[in-house]
Amino acid sequence: MPHYRQVGTIPRKRHTQFRKPDGTLYAEELMGIEGFSADSALLYHEHLPTAIVQSEPFDGPQWARQSNYPLKPRHFVTHKLDAPGSDAITGRQHLLANADCRISYAIADTPSPLYRNAIGDECVFVESGTARFESVLGAFDIGAGDYVVIPTSTTYRIVPTGSDPLRTLSTEATGHIGPPKRYLSARGQFLENAPYCERDLRAPTEPFTVTGEDVEVLVQHRSSDHNGGVGWTKLTYAHHPFDVVGWDGSLYPYAFNVADFEPITGRVHQPPTVHQTFEGPNFVICSFVPRKVDYHPESIPVPYNHANVDSDEVMFYAGGDYEARKGSGVGQGSISLHPSGFTHGPQPGAPEGAIGMDYFDELAVMIDTFRPLDLCLPAIACEDTGYAWTWAGRTLE
Repeated sequence: MPHYRQVGTIPRKRHTQFRKPDGTLYAEELMGIEGFSADSALLYHEHLPTAIVQSEPFDGPQWARQSNYPLKPRHFVTHKLDAPGSDAITGRQHLLANADCRISYAIADTPSPLYRNAIGDECVFVESGTARFESVLGAFDIGAGDYVVIPTSTTYRIVPTGSDPLRTLSTEATGHIGPPKRYLSARGQFLENAPYCERDLRAPTEPFTVTGEDVEVLVQHRSSDHNGGVGWTKLTYAHHPFDVVGWDGSLYPYAFNVADFEPITGRVHQPPTVHQTFEGPNFVICSFVPRKVDYHPESIPVPYNHANVDSDEVMFYAGGDYEARKGSGVGQGSISLHPSGFTHGPQPGAPEGAIGMDYFDELAVMIDTFRPLDLCLPAIACEDTGYAWTWAGRTLE
């Protein structure tokens, strides 16, 4: 994270005696990345965060993968994946994956278990619904349009709070996710040319404490002998992990609502890089938001045909009318995959139809990966198999 926070009660100087009212020491926990040579948070627990009483294998969500072969663009209809009685963690249905990230969709109406991803950061986008995000570092409310960025090994859970299901698109990285470096100063402050800044981020403001004994936490972790190098373990802690009385540092979960993304526009069509919101290892996340569009008198507002030769492009359509995809069957909750090796662009008629428009009412999340994405079984199950032929005006399988 680009800025320091202090939450709850902490001692004046780090790594010194900090005692409870009964005279015993609070237990320090330093969460640090890159071998403690980058961002960190220093937490103070009521109980030892190391005290586990049981470790068991757990059958977490895992899905077989297959390559995008033969190569073609694809369209997945996530709203066909409804699974009542699911939670936002174990109910994740994996759609696309490679060695750097995994993209999944969940429809949740029950609280998730306590969970920790020990492989990498996560970015959860809320399509609809509301929930309470609760973590060892504190809690905050989330709702439609929120991105929630969760650092590696943060213990958390997601508790739906509304009458409607919580719909989320999750990107799990094998490294760290954060604002693009070009948006930040050398000391980590957002620059004036960035489309959002520190004021737009929401993070815990006070400790969130829960009592309990023999508390289970699901941990997703690296494993050399499991599916895709991923294993799941259920750890049982002697005391509830949410026993932190205070912490400080620059490593913590936060939410950013896409409505606070200030679009960068121009007289002619701008490249997708102006929509970039986050970056991860070998991928980027972009936000296409309602905006004024190109205002050159001869401009064509929709994208030109383009071949992003290094990337697979994933687009999640989260609201409004996406002008470039009209006539393709794409709608609310759709995901398109335009792979490297395929020149993609607007649907037939869209460039002419967009001329004269001055505003696009669209909302979409784009994930560009720099390695090809495999297809997971839930994606195949909800695929619109006719999508690839729509540029030719055909409906062949």
